[in-house]
Amino acid sequence: MSTMKVLKPLLLTLFYSTFASAAFCQQPPYKNASLPVDTRVKDLLARMTTLEKIRQLDMYRGWSVSPMTEQTHEALTLDEKLINAAFAKGSFGSLHDFYPAYTSLSNEVQRHAITKTRLGIPVLFIEEGLHGYSRKGSTSFPVPLQLAATWDTALVYQVGRAIARESRANGTAMILAPLLDVSRDPRWGRQEETFGEDTYLVSEIGLAMVKGLQGGDVSRHDAVVSEPKHYVVHPIPEAGSNQGPVNIGVREIRSSHLPTFEKAVKQGGALGIMAAYHEIDGLPMVFNRWLLTDVLRKEYGFKGFVLSDLGAVRMGLENHRTAASRADAMAQTINAGLNMQFYDFGHDEFEQALDSALKMKLLGAAKLDTAVAEVLRVKFLLGLFDHPYIDTTLLAKVTRSAAHQQLALNAAERGVVLLKNENNILPLKNIRNLVVVGALAKSNYLGGYSNTADTAISLLSGLTNRAGNRLQIRYIAGFDQSAINAADAVVVVLGEDLQVVGEGKDRAALQLDTAQLTLVRQLSATGKPLAAVLLNGRALCIDPVAAQVPAIVEGWFGGEKGGQAIADVLLGITNPSGKLPVSFPRSEGQLPYYYSHKPTSYHRYVDEKSTPLFPFGHGLSYTTFKYDQLELATTQVKDSFTIRVTVTNTGTVAGEEVVQIYLRDVVSTVTTPEKALKAFGRVALQPGESKQLTFHLSALEALGLWNREMKHVIEPGEFLVMAGSSSEDIRLKGQFHVN
Repeated sequence: MSTMKVLKPLLLTLFYSTFASAAFCQQPPYKNASLPVDTRVKDLLARMTTLEKIRQLDMYRGWSVSPMTEQTHEALTLDEKLINAAFAKGSFGSLHDFYPAYTSLSNEVQRHAITKTRLGIPVLFIEEGLHGYSRKGSTSFPVPLQLAATWDTALVYQVGRAIARESRANGTAMILAPLLDVSRDPRWGRQEETFGEDTYLVSEIGLAMVKGLQGGDVSRHDAVVSEPKHYVVHPIPEAGSNQGPVNIGVREIRSSHLPTFEKAVKQGGALGIMAAYHEIDGLPMVFNRWLLTDVLRKEYGFKGFVLSDLGAVRMGLENHRTAASRADAMAQTINAGLNMQFYDFGHDEFEQALDSALKMKLLGAAKLDTAVAEVLRVKFLLGLFDHPYIDTTLLAKVTRSAAHQQLALNAAERGVVLLKNENNILPLKNIRNLVVVGALAKSNYLGGYSNTADTAISLLSGLTNRAGNRLQIRYIAGFDQSAINAADAVVVVLGEDLQVVGEGKDRAALQLDTAQLTLVRQLSATGKPLAAVLLNGRALCIDPVAAQVPAIVEGWFGGEKGGQAIADVLLGITNPSGKLPVSFPRSEGQLPYYYSHKPTSYHRYVDEKSTPLFPFGHGLSYTTFKYDQLELATTQVKDSFTIRVTVTNTGTVAGEEVVQIYLRDVVSTVTTPEKALKAFGRVALQPGESKQLTFHLSALEALGLWNREMKHVIEPGEFLVMAGSSSEDIRLKGQFHVN
């Protein structure tokens, strides 16, 4: 036999063996990081079974993989049996309420998803982070309402960056924030989570937070997906009761409530949205195709995925009663544009419901594929397929870093609002003996959606630490005449107990309780210099306090540095510069009360004044400011226009002013607000210093309305310009014409 005849079979065997080995080792396209994301999604989707697809729309709890407790939400270890059970049928969409003490625990869960499931689809860790990553030991910033009170978008952006760094360093890649609801009913217990009552302010502060969280590229190790909520018109429920129905017209939805989400998606590139659990005009939000698909995806170009609010789909079945079965409910919500459930149904129930919906033709296979693809796309954008594991050294470097701690203090200080200061009671100077009164002076509450294991600096601690030897400070829980007699001044701390503020804690009455009002009356009667500090998460009706107390400071729930920030304001270390993001009504009978009301919303009563106690945008300083030289665009308004204002510090100390620009469409084909905020800016001035502020406004955003044909247009006519220090304190006026 010739040599060639002997070698030929061997060469063929080697060829085919090498070819097969190369084919076996070749990466599937979805694992090829050099390919476009959409190509990778399409390839992966084609490889998935129906069950694998369904599981990508499911959310698991932290205690599905760890023997953690529901109270602490902190995972100290993992449980192999739990993990194996969770991944027994393949990977799943997301894991929530899992706050590992060590990043290695996140990595281990992810390793299971990558290496022990058929396709190796990573899990998305989703957590809370409205004003700080809710893991124990993370930096806690002021509640969103106080962040809005800073009227400082650059600062809020930095807060978003800090939250993202601390979150992603622990494996969390999506944060359920910010809350972009326009809140106009403070009876609703969640007003503290919002950025206030004004569409423009919420839009701008919200945009800053979205950009801060996402960092321009969510695949970075210091960025996360931002998930604005609660889409949409959630915070004005009937009777101010959480989950209550909302009855509102389309024009008002588009004019006042949708713009906050539109800006977050179009300009911020937000990749998550939470669909709320209320109904709008009889239709549950999670079943609303017009809002979830036509508006969100088609008009705004949303490229992320929609998550239900906790139990929202189940509510469609059990509360709203607009679905006949779990299969019907899931089919309706997926068809409307939802992607992922939030603890709506048990995992087996969820899988069976969607499988049944497919078999009964309630849900088409193509629609399921679309819903799954949108979830997978976000996972690819996050880089979870290419870099699924987090560097375990990052967490210690960024969590509660010196920079984040300073940022928390700056945010708290800038969000403190000086509501009243008769006779210049504040700052507290030239006194030796100070009495601090009220149980809330010792409160170390961080605000809602914070880890309950962490605490804030109380006001009493803040005053004691910051005053040093210059003040003798005595604390009393209630009224003590002898202690008051020895005082040079008194600070009383008032506000909301934890039992009456937060999610699910709606209030019929917004006044302080009898004990606090009695205490104020007793302290006022002593004639001692008196200042009140408010610690609360919503606008309150404090008319009796304002009538008796010459100086009032709104301190909100300021995160971990809250007490220090308020102390700095009281002692004059910081000049207050915060402005109210909500109106303070005089009584509950005025509700809903918001400054940008329509012309016929008079608030005229025989037993109450028509004005707010403290208006939107209000906030005093220890100095004074003069406004002049309002300059308006003289040329034809096209895509944009400018407004200029000069501000001078006419006082004796340095300070910062928030200049506010309001517009009024004088005559229009549909009714428009009496005034509406369209621009604002902070300016820092030394005594006697002047600066000109220039505001660049988008013509369509600032002047547009939804006309009778429901088209967003700019109508010709006169527009009134108002520049001032609050919605009521208007210093300059002007007009311009649009042809």
